[in-house]
Amino acid sequence: MFFTYLRRELRRRRKAALVVASGLALGIALVIVVDSVSAGMGKAQDKVLQSLYGLGTDMTVTKAASPTASASQRPRFQFDARDDGSDEEQSSDRVMVRGFQTLSTATVTRVGQQSGVADAVGGLSLQVVKVSGQFTRGRFQQDSSGGGPGTRGQQPGGEVQGGGAEFDVNNYAVYGTDVTEPALGPLTSSKITSGRTFRTSETDAKVAVADSAYAKEKSLKTGSTVTIKGVEFSVIGIATADSGDAAADLYIPLTQAQTLADAKDKVTTVYVKATDSQKIDSVKAAIQKNVSGTTVTTSADLADTVSGSLSTASSLAAGVGRWLSVVVLAAAFLVAGLLTSSAVSRRVREFGTLKALGWRSGRVTRQVVGEALANGLLGGALGIALGLAGAYAVTAVSPTLQAQLGGGTAGGGMSGPGGLGGPARQAAARTLDVTLTAPVSLTTVALAVGLAVAGGLVAGAFGGWRASRLRPADALRRVE
Repeated sequence: MFFTYLRRELRRRRKAALVVASGLALGIALVIVVDSVSAGMGKAQDKVLQSLYGLGTDMTVTKAASPTASASQRPRFQFDARDDGSDEEQSSDRVMVRGFQTLSTATVTRVGQQSGVADAVGGLSLQVVKVSGQFTRGRFQQDSSGGGPGTRGQQPGGEVQGGGAEFDVNNYAVYGTDVTEPALGPLTSSKITSGRTFRTSETDAKVAVADSAYAKEKSLKTGSTVTIKGVEFSVIGIATADSGDAAADLYIPLTQAQTLADAKDKVTTVYVKATDSQKIDSVKAAIQKNVSGTTVTTSADLADTVSGSLSTASSLAAGVGRWLSVVVLAAAFLVAGLLTSSAVSRRVREFGTLKALGWRSGRVTRQVVGEALANGLLGGALGIALGLAGAYAVTAVSPTLQAQLGGGTAGGGMSGPGGLGGPARQAAARTLDVTLTAPVSLTTVALAVGLAVAGGLVAGAFGGWRASRLRPADALRRVE
């Protein structure tokens, strides 16, 4: 009886039911789109952070002191100006630790022993400045108007023309990776697209993996050789960053990097993986307490340095978008409730007759709530369809957002290729392009269903309260 009467009433008042369902559908669809876009923002930001951290890395540990370059640490180059008539090309390499701040490899062991740490591995970030060029001797050009060989007491006139020096500066980043721990570190955020990665046995081998962008610039391929400070390294693989810029132009074994930089048993960054992602904060606190002189940076800390259109859109989705969703939902619920209450007021005679026939107030209320709940479920179905369509449209368009990484010291010199001092800061503040998607999760769909039910109950509460107050005698005296 209940469902038969419910079906007939909804069919008879389908226009009113459609209006109520449409209002709820718009609110629910907006919630789905905002929630999906927010999830897409999170995934996009994760891609940006992975380009700095590397997959599987939960936090990094660096030296607490701010990077400062003393006069003795600044790059110095010395060339000979030969006077043998030759214009031989000269070059000189300087390999320096990026940021000039290092930790002992013993720190890696201490960090790995902390409670909640699953694995810890050290890395050494280097900056190589190569200056190459040549000196050219000038040529003395005699002035034709000056005195000739027959002129006594006069020096031949003329001037030196040409000559000078022309040098080129090649500045690139090298990262020393612990090849025995391939699952951690910045190289994990790149995919080997040619050749292979390091073998765990190549701890002291003269091999290198080149970033694809740098390899293209320098015409490198698998089997090519690169020279760093007079040491030749064989390129065994080409790596392409999953998103944004790579952490370095060249990756070499950690031992080789320490030798080139004269930094034996030193690292610039310790990459840490926690046993439980829910305990990252407690692991961070433990490391800061037990390993003095270090700074621990988590992905949440690093996320604060991300700016640009990605950050703006994320703030909009998380702040304005969600508040807008709440306001629209509240308005939709209120309108649905008012429309249901108004419909009850137009059915006074109907409900009065039902009460006169023996229907109790509770049964009338349940009937009104049932109709409102059906309207809510219909609105939920429409809202889910609209929300999925909106999320699909965002994913299909795939707008490109820009993420600018702030120039802080978080990450311990993990920024991409750059120079020293100012140039390194510019590298840390590089801009990455990230494609936005709007994935819809089952949780979001479940939330939409819950909102549909809630909307129906809110509307039913309005109408049911109004219907329960009707008395048969008063209702029968009223005429629609």
